[in-house]
Amino acid sequence: MACVISAISSNSGKTLLSLLLISWLKSINKTVQTFKVGPDYLDPQQLTAVSKKACRNLDLVLSGESWVKENFNYFGGLTDYSFVEGVMGLFDGIGSSSKGSTAELAKVLSLPVVLIVDARGKAASLAALINGFKEHDKELKIAGVVLNNVQTPRHEKILLEVLDQINIKSLGSLPSCKDLYLPARNLGLAPAHEILDLEIKIKKWASIAKDHLNIESFRTLLLSPESNKKTINLLQKKESAVIHPIAIAEDEAFHFRYQETKELLEGNGMPTITWKPLENEQIPKEAKGLIIPGGFPEQHANQLSHSTISLNSIKMFSKKFPIYAECGGMMLLGKSIFDLEGREHAMAGVLPFKAKKGNLKIGYREATTKNNSPITTPGNKLIGHEFHRWEIINESYNSSINKLWDIKGWNMEIKNEGFCNHLIHASWIHLHWASSPLILENWKRSVMNLT
Repeated sequence: MACVISAISSNSGKTLLSLLLISWLKSINKTVQTFKVGPDYLDPQQLTAVSKKACRNLDLVLSGESWVKENFNYFGGLTDYSFVEGVMGLFDGIGSSSKGSTAELAKVLSLPVVLIVDARGKAASLAALINGFKEHDKELKIAGVVLNNVQTPRHEKILLEVLDQINIKSLGSLPSCKDLYLPARNLGLAPAHEILDLEIKIKKWASIAKDHLNIESFRTLLLSPESNKKTINLLQKKESAVIHPIAIAEDEAFHFRYQETKELLEGNGMPTITWKPLENEQIPKEAKGLIIPGGFPEQHANQLSHSTISLNSIKMFSKKFPIYAECGGMMLLGKSIFDLEGREHAMAGVLPFKAKKGNLKIGYREATTKNNSPITTPGNKLIGHEFHRWEIINESYNSSINKLWDIKGWNMEIKNEGFCNHLIHASWIHLHWASSPLILENWKRSVMNLT
């Protein structure tokens, strides 16, 4: 069957419940495939770290309905259990609509919804809240509710009576306690590599799940969809007689990437090599292309600025081979980054700008390419996602660096964004490579033409 873990709003406990369920399943030696709605990177890191199996993003806006269905049914069917963690509140989508929301995905996949509700300060009003969600879209099936932050046994008794009065099944009550605290950063939960004593936490989470969740109900709700066992057609693979290794920056500063990107490259004659700029490594000599994903370079700006071997390696590489850089990866290519305390640190200096803290920018973006880059040609149209607090200052363009594309999104004017030439693609916009064959085709052409 499988189900969707959703909530009334963000910060209600979706990831917490997901981690508890994974920990319980691991404790009984069951395999579990997790999925995440939308373009999130941080929550999937945590689900991956606990399940030991890559969490996969299901994004109707970036990837489309067919891709989402095929990937869910294929990967979900390979394990004993599976479930989807939602994004924000159940009906929250683009702007004021439900487009791209958890509710839309639940209907596309015909999955029941488990709501987790922050119970602090709630009693009889819980009935109005849950009934409102239940009646808002009658095509959705609300399988039950998990109560989070239940304060006392008395509080729990009141809330359970309220759920019983409105004929909503209780799937568990989680207490307020330090073992259920998940640290956060400015863009969401802390990265998985910052979780201390993870194995100890997993044992505690498994115990809490057994004691406070309706385990028997979840045994049914988490059952995987029937396996189709077929190869995913939408992850296009083309045999290549020549191998073109691709270096990917992967360390504590750069770790925002989709699982499918590596799989796609490796299935198309481009094996990936891990490169750690924070460790002052030179880009591997065998690499014929470089991908620098997003992350938190501002938190590591001082260390990056002293990684002169890494920075000089980027400069040399950029003159000969294609580079694809997203968000934080683009910041590494600039002249400098102002860190969390406002101190300036030199970066690679390949692109003409500096980066400093600014206002939050978030949302899906439609991008129309103006110039050639390693993954685009003029006039290409792509859908991506923007999510960052840093901004570019003192930017300029010249004969060797062009404007990449025009972007637009909900409640924003069309604007120029990004930097490019035939060897560089750098932008705030995160792209989902696996759902757009055009990206892979252009990248492979760029790599092959230069080797």
